[in-house]
Amino acid sequence: MIEVRGKRISTLFSAEQIAERNLAMAAQMRGKVHKDLLVIAILKGSFIFAADLIRAMHEQGIAPEVEFITLSSYGSGTESAGVTILRDIDSVVEGRDVLLIDDILESGNTLKFAQDLMIERKARNVEVAVLLDKHSKRKAQVKADYTGFECPDHFVVGYGMDVGYAFRELPFVGVVEGDAQII
Repeated sequence: MIEVRGKRISTLFSAEQIAERNLAMAAQMRGKVHKDLLVIAILKGSFIFAADLIRAMHEQGIAPEVEFITLSSYGSGTESAGVTILRDIDSVVEGRDVLLIDDILESGNTLKFAQDLMIERKARNVEVAVLLDKHSKRKAQVKADYTGFECPDHFVVGYGMDVGYAFRELPFVGVVEGDAQII
């Protein structure tokens, strides 16, 4: 348990556990034949995970091109009514293998949108890598091909994930104890 900005945060997955899982996921990918692999990180939450996973992929001899897409779920309150593209990729995906990287697979709406978009753009194959998979919140029919950890039903922060734009810098995934609101 640490205290950051007056909030107590307990570690759910340590930096060491995350590094180990990134290497294991990259090793899983090594055995696959990729045709002109394009990795697309879904911003903002995935940026640290994506960077570490891509470096682990490099260690396994996988040399993808890398792009970023910014997607936003919108709706009333905490319920997502849809997804919109805030910043699109520049690369052509037609005929290529695509690996989408996201921090957490929760409702699945954002990842399903991104997956369908790449299929619509005629990607040869679309796979998904997520740091965390929270099955209890799933609404869309989407599954991860590579998963770091199964996530219990907690609001998590750190390793790129935030609450009120805070805590992204933490080197681990943690749970904010009590009220997660930043005041």
